[in-house]
Amino acid sequence: MPEDLTKKAAEMLLNGATLLGEPCPYCAGVRVMKEGHALCVSCGREPEKKEIIIEKTPQHKKSGLEETLERKLESLSKELEEEKNHEKQQEILKSINSVLETLGKMKEKQ
Repeated sequence: MPEDLTKKAAEMLLNGATLLGEPCPYCAGVRVMKEGHALCVSCGREPEKKEIIIEKTPQHKKSGLEETLERKLESLSKELEEEKNHEKQQEILKSINSVLETLGKMKEKQ
């Protein structure tokens, strides 16, 4: 192990880095990782950076009612945040609960 790599790895570990369970893909040496930066203590190499393409899975299209209920939920949340009267807060919470139950039932059917 080169001494400078050992020192760098020790510094990384002292600053919160972790030892990786996977060996270095180039030399099978021990690797240390911090903030997404992996360092091989034996050869000093990092894995090649490759672009990962994430395919988006088609999401279900929300119905008009679903969108309306979600907007209503946002509106009620803001109203609850600003309301000082305890009784009115309880009424708003009941309305929020009803909207959440309705949304849950709609999602169960899909």
